[in-house]
Amino acid sequence: MKRLVLIALILVIAIPIAYFMVSQANTPALPFINPTDVQSEMVDSSVQDIGRNHKIGAFRLLDQQNKIITDEVIEGKVFVAEYFFTTCGSICPIMNQQMQRVQAAFDGNSTFEILSFTVDPENDRPKQLLQYAKSHAYRAGQWHFITGKKEALYSLARTSFFVLKPAEAANLGDAGSDFIHTNNFVLVDQNRHIRGYYDGTNPAEVDQLILDIEKLLKTK
Repeated sequence: MKRLVLIALILVIAIPIAYFMVSQANTPALPFINPTDVQSEMVDSSVQDIGRNHKIGAFRLLDQQNKIITDEVIEGKVFVAEYFFTTCGSICPIMNQQMQRVQAAFDGNSTFEILSFTVDPENDRPKQLLQYAKSHAYRAGQWHFITGKKEALYSLARTSFFVLKPAEAANLGDAGSDFIHTNNFVLVDQNRHIRGYYDGTNPAEVDQLILDIEKLLKTK
């Protein structure tokens, strides 16, 4: 009788462990996304031929508190980046409602950050960004709203995040038409590698983003 009880106990413990190991083995690993993996029109020519080990570059900009923010804020952390502007009345409100879900899922986690870069720095000064951030219940120190010189913001989009769409890239020579308007959230790991793009207006894709963030946070 004792032997049967022991066998039953072993099975109760072993079966869930085996199921977990199998499910983990069947879960596809997140890709590493490099310049050669995205449409060439979205990538600056200076990095277009990089096929492996692409990393998010350095930056020095301003946050919603009118304080200098640099890439040190993402050092060793998982983060999500987006490009938006505060007066956008179409996709941005939807995106940042979804981003609030992302923030809530990792509220207070010191190894996770959100970077929201404006595409309209002439209007989105720090004071405007702070008002917008408060209206979206941002957590100071975790969700950063970023502005600065347009050249620096857009260069980062083309050389690091690759969120400039082909139609926008085609108009770069036309003054005033160089305006990023993307629905993409960009997931980046602790080593500054891009690991995924997600439609920030699609709740199902944001659900997947949250799961993928959890996956990366468990990775050393």
